[in-house]
Amino acid sequence: MQGRDILGASKSGTGKTASYLLPLLNKLQKIVKGEHKTIRALIIVPTIELADQVSRSINSFAKYIDIQNIKIQGGTPKSIQIAKLSKGTDIVVATPGRLQDFIKDKKINLSNVNTVILDEADTMLDLGFLAEIEAILTHCKQPRQTMLFSATISQNIKRLGKQFLKNPAIVEVSDRRSVVNMINHKAYKVDRSKKSALITQIIKDKGSSQVLLFANSKVSADKIYKYLQEQNIRVSIIHGDIKRGDRAKSLGLLKSGKTQVLVATDVASRGIDIKELPLVINYELPETTDDFTHRVGRTGRANQKGEVVSILTTRDYNPFAKIERDLKINIKRDVYDGFELTDTQPRQKQPKKKSLIERKGGFDFHKKRMEKAKKLNERNKNKNTKRR
Repeated sequence: MQGRDILGASKSGTGKTASYLLPLLNKLQKIVKGEHKTIRALIIVPTIELADQVSRSINSFAKYIDIQNIKIQGGTPKSIQIAKLSKGTDIVVATPGRLQDFIKDKKINLSNVNTVILDEADTMLDLGFLAEIEAILTHCKQPRQTMLFSATISQNIKRLGKQFLKNPAIVEVSDRRSVVNMINHKAYKVDRSKKSALITQIIKDKGSSQVLLFANSKVSADKIYKYLQEQNIRVSIIHGDIKRGDRAKSLGLLKSGKTQVLVATDVASRGIDIKELPLVINYELPETTDDFTHRVGRTGRANQKGEVVSILTTRDYNPFAKIERDLKINIKRDVYDGFELTDTQPRQKQPKKKSLIERKGGFDFHKKRMEKAKKLNERNKNKNTKRR
């Protein structure tokens, strides 16, 4: 409300969207007058799904006030969006690529924008949108309030903040470890050849009406999607190669209960918000702890309990251990009944016996004692030299 730049972080499902929309609407309500609308706020998001979600939130929060928003995103004909812009709007919610196209074609005027919000900034960096964001911001008004939001504050986010923000207030609501508070974690070791069969068995045994299953690539997503179809499981899919309308349809099928499982890649899943989602399955482990945090954040939202199941083959043991260390958690690894292991298991490191020095306080302690003794000896030598 003071107009300061903000670098904000909290885990998925904690209300970041409301935290920036409610003050923005309050500010706009005081300055927006009548029918002469001009774009005063720009919200940049990485995906079509998140643009839809943010726009719906604005419509809900602004139900009783005269604040309008328009989405500028791929998957919808430009002509429709241009027609809506010609009627005037207060807020634009946009994906970077389509917005930059509009700027180049001179179809949009951002010269009166004095509030810019970069939501899911970590994902925009991952998708390589930095150059587009830099170009877009040169068309916005100065001075302005710029807010950058992310699930976590990584080194890349800090560098982005230094580039775009001026003396920002840093608001970090919770660390990554808090994602486990309302979530029951399970991990199952399995032979590589039996992964898909285990997934099928878990889905059937759990009986959850809604399951979000993560794969790392479009190829893997397609593979497990087809396998689940063959097992007569009602399943839908979203990833980067699937058209916007089909992605929205797939998500709608899960929300309405017409499908039981939604297979998704990390990029396509940004912006997915399923109320009281009971189960997330990691068919493959993500490449980073932050991605694991994001996946986990799809369940256990708004203080609702959830469950996360991670499937581990031998190649996943070390990456999973790193995730545990990063999040300071310990998840028991089990073997599912009927899926006993036959793959060769890696040798477990035996704990090294501590030496007497280590048991007494470690080498640092020993080193300090030796240094202290050495100084004492030198002092005594000096005293004896002076006496002579």
